[in-house]
Amino acid sequence: MSEYPAVARRMWHQLEPIHAVLYFAPEALEEASALGYDVETRWPSYFAWRSAPLGTAGPELVAATFYSFSPKMIARYVPEVWSTALPQKVLESRLQAVDRVLTGLIDGRMTPAQVAEAARLARQAAENATTAARPLAAANRDLPWPDEPHLQLWHAITVLREHRGDGHLAALLTHDLEPCEALVSFAAIGAAPEAHFTGRGWTAQEWSHARDRLAARGWIAPDGRATKHAREGREEVERLTDRLAAGPWRALGRSRAERLAQLIAPLRAAIIEAGLLPRQSTLGMGAVKVAYP
Repeated sequence: MSEYPAVARRMWHQLEPIHAVLYFAPEALEEASALGYDVETRWPSYFAWRSAPLGTAGPELVAATFYSFSPKMIARYVPEVWSTALPQKVLESRLQAVDRVLTGLIDGRMTPAQVAEAARLARQAAENATTAARPLAAANRDLPWPDEPHLQLWHAITVLREHRGDGHLAALLTHDLEPCEALVSFAAIGAAPEAHFTGRGWTAQEWSHARDRLAARGWIAPDGRATKHAREGREEVERLTDRLAAGPWRALGRSRAERLAQLIAPLRAAIIEAGLLPRQSTLGMGAVKVAYP
């Protein structure tokens, strides 16, 4: 078996916090507020930041590409977010936010040469990501590459992050997990408490119906916990996700992937230490144990 699914999983763990600062850092909220977004909740800016590469996307497109969010929730924000600021302006402010956040975090932790090397490696991986049937990865890679190395690094990480995410949706579809079912099954295996998923906008009735459908398929036991079948199914989803995410890392090579992880480790640590991200996310990193040779 190829070693690269395991490399893809390890690199996801290393890269995800660097991409995710956009959605939580105070500087990003300040930039969103300057655009005119309500920042009492993070969702208006989240949907704007993440879907802007798609252009003035409507609620159907955003629901299709974001998958696990309730379409009704998305329709509360999209396309209204484009009445506040058009995608091009959002993308400009997105980079300004990332510039402010990363400049502070990198200072004293990575040298300019290390940032430039990390950017080169990440960009090489991103440029080798196959974007067929991966709309968010393709939309981000269609954008011009920033000039500054730290912004190139973030942009490459974003392409790789969305590349993996697009593949994850394919894995969920392959295993017949509809959007709400994907969350219910994930909560059932202990990826995060159910309450953490309420932000995705599903009603209690929709959640209950999804649980009933999974119970009928043998995924949920009478006590509400995941069955062995569910745990095996979620492990298969993650294995397929890793396989579909392996291409960029196979192109980069294991040693250069390890070098990239080494270079960005201080930046990742600074993000964690600064408390910029939630202590427990809905991504469930480590919740599904996938063993590789």
